Amino acid sequence: MSVTPEQIETVLRQYTDPHLATDPVTAGCIRQIKADNSQVQIDLVLPYAGDLFKVGWAQVLEMAVKNELGCTDVRVNISYQIPTYQAADTPALQKVKNVVAVASGKGGVGKSTTAVNLALALAREGAKVGMLDADIYGPSQGIMFGITPGTKPELCEINGQKFFVPIKAHGVEVMSMAFLATDDTPMVWRGPMASGALLQLITQTAWGELDYLVVDMPPGTGDIQLTLAQKIPVAGSVIVTTPQDIALLDARKGIEMFNKVNIPVLGVVENMAVHICSNCGHAEHIFGEGGGERLAELYGIDLLASLPLSLAIRTQCDGGKPTTIADPQSQIAMIYQELARTVGARLAQNQSQMPTIEIG
Repeated sequence: MSVTPEQIETVLRQYTDPHLATDPVTAGCIRQIKADNSQVQIDLVLPYAGDLFKVGWAQVLEMAVKNELGCTDVRVNISYQIPTYQAADTPALQKVKNVVAVASGKGGVGKSTTAVNLALALAREGAKVGMLDADIYGPSQGIMFGITPGTKPELCEINGQKFFVPIKAHGVEVMSMAFLATDDTPMVWRGPMASGALLQLITQTAWGELDYLVVDMPPGTGDIQLTLAQKIPVAGSVIVTTPQDIALLDARKGIEMFNKVNIPVLGVVENMAVHICSNCGHAEHIFGEGGGERLAELYGIDLLASLPLSLAIRTQCDGGKPTTIADPQSQIAMIYQELARTVGARLAQNQSQMPTIEIG
């Protein structure tokens, strides 16, 4: 049976990529369609890292074309190409395609836990990832990545300048103030000093070729946040909150801050949404219910993920192996993988740099 590329496109338009929230044709993901009698080849390019998604997605599209058009031999080849947001003036960041800020209005809502699992989930999807721990006063990413206390970054020289070499952990490049001070030394600094330390961490770290640099922001809306917004081309931000009313109030301040400095808010992550009793299975909304969804609706953004209050999440992070790698097949790890792919998709959609369609 002979089919045309136009018929194949019509079939593909009926299937929605869950991360792009549209079909692959409308999203501009179709690079090429070849149809020779009953043999069909479709080359599709995702604008986000999706190693754990692309095999299943290809199978769905192959079966759709086979069943609806009667083709016997259908092959869907899926790759991905991550667009660059904006080249940074800072030499240290010139190899970084996208800077993603993970922020919260207040502390204690699981922001650093979200940041580390997001970074590791992006890496599991095939992206090259870095993590900058910008929480100058309370750096925790060293512990979460399982980096031995007291570890110091090496120095390298580039064009006559000294740079820190980020420490590699679980396949991610990591830099933190914790590597430059002891655990017993509090950062008793005023705002300008903390902002200066952040700039030093960013501009004097020899980041490699990175698709995403995840920045674990300190809580609040102060000097450090403004410094990051003014000095670095941040592609997008993720706001972390709990359903608790007071946390949502502070999260709104975080969203408003990013709006004022023209940094896109990609969506909201709601932590501690529900607690499931390990003995009886009873579900209890300890911190309230539906707060993250209401916040997302208020600002017209996505609720990117909703995660439970889980002992495993806490113990795994404290042990230096966050859930994404400690228990990669768990339901919670799958939520983080969905979060990573959706964040990548939202970044790409904001940039509107999709591959061109070629039909032959």
